[in-house]
Amino acid sequence: MPTYIARPATARFLGSVHLVLLASAILLGAGSLLPWHCVAAQMPASRLSAMTEPNTYAELWQAAAMAVDEGEFERNEATRTALYAKATAYARRAVALNPGDAEGHFQLSRALGRTALALGPRDRVKYGIEVREHALSALQVAPKHPGALHVMGVWNAEIMRLNGFSRAVAKAFLGGQVFGTASWSEAVRYLELAVQIEPDRLVHRLDLARIYRDMGRTDEARGAYRAALASANADANDAVYRQHAGEELRRLK
Repeated sequence: MPTYIARPATARFLGSVHLVLLASAILLGAGSLLPWHCVAAQMPASRLSAMTEPNTYAELWQAAAMAVDEGEFERNEATRTALYAKATAYARRAVALNPGDAEGHFQLSRALGRTALALGPRDRVKYGIEVREHALSALQVAPKHPGALHVMGVWNAEIMRLNGFSRAVAKAFLGGQVFGTASWSEAVRYLELAVQIEPDRLVHRLDLARIYRDMGRTDEARGAYRAALASANADANDAVYRQHAGEELRRLK
């Protein structure tokens, strides 16, 4: 999956736009993982290492979000993996404390997707399934949670970007039968909803443009890329995503 935080105190988003879960990486290590949009912290912007150990629900999900964000820009692989593992542990504790709130589930979906990158194919599929489960759990509580909508849109798109053989292997041998539920129409539906809820969020527009592009809906892709470029900076890494949007628009045939 961009990473972010919804404007009030509701939803933090995907750390580097691709929330993570992204099935091509989660599956068989195929392809590259899109970044999850960097999360704009709801807590003070100090480094995770300077924090006291979180204990409350709010502290735990925010610490999970910060760990994912910090890991995104960490060059050392071991440190990055440790940060994602810490994020997963914090998010699991948050969900255990308050399973009825969307934010813990959403942050767990982000952390799981990032953690999966260091695992083998079978575990990546397992984590990919769990990413979907927690994103849907967030939406069950908060149907208009833009971050969870974005996760589900990208999840569907990344499954569809896999070739048929990879999907078949995951479904038949790795326990990924749920990947058979993915479709381009669902990818569009979820991302368009995220755009409707947060029309000024660059990361929503960018991932929607990519989905239109990969579906062959070129005119709509151009419109979404241009809308992304016209969006104001809202998240820490929007400048990077704006650059990606411009480059991808220029390459669009």
